[in-house]
Amino acid sequence: MQPATVGASTDVKVQAIQGPSLTERFVTRAKQSWPWYLVRASGFIAAGSLIILMLSGIGQVTGYAYRFLEPLTAWASHRALGIVFSISVLIHIFGLLFDNFAPFSLLDILVPWLSSYKAITLFGLNVGSFYIALGVLAFYLTVIVVVVSLLWVEKKPQLWKWTHLLSYLIMVFVFIHALYLGSDLSDGLLRYAWIAMGAFMAFGIIYRLWRAKTI
Repeated sequence: MQPATVGASTDVKVQAIQGPSLTERFVTRAKQSWPWYLVRASGFIAAGSLIILMLSGIGQVTGYAYRFLEPLTAWASHRALGIVFSISVLIHIFGLLFDNFAPFSLLDILVPWLSSYKAITLFGLNVGSFYIALGVLAFYLTVIVVVVSLLWVEKKPQLWKWTHLLSYLIMVFVFIHALYLGSDLSDGLLRYAWIAMGAFMAFGIIYRLWRAKTI
């Protein structure tokens, strides 16, 4: 590259430096960071769909959902939300296998407490990667709820009923998992919004469990 003179009466010169363009840098960064964005986006979708899923379920139990939707539509919407949640959870979990920022092995994402990512101490006890373990446990509970719902919702309604209560435990695990591991929930408005949503969902869960005796 030849230096370019700025003006005739000055000695200041602009030296063109060779290197990647802005577009090339963006493409390179996207190639390196896409797993992180994928895990992040799928986590948001999983959390959002789980909240709506639980609210729709509570709404059907209490009858409030039928003020807005026909029973068949409400049930179909609930089932569709369950599918969205399940798919987003799978993407969220297995997307970690491609993330270079926080490398996870297949065993790390399938075996609770095997990962050493962000290990913590609670009440003086080393509980390892507790928040990762909650995510793994929530995944297995989700599998149980989905399988029972697909196979035995009509054949074994009592089994489905009691198994479906695991959804509330899933919500608790996901809430804690996201609160302490979600990069977007580390501070600021989103963190307070998530805590407020957690309090609202806790109220809904307590109300649902109180109604369980009559269902």
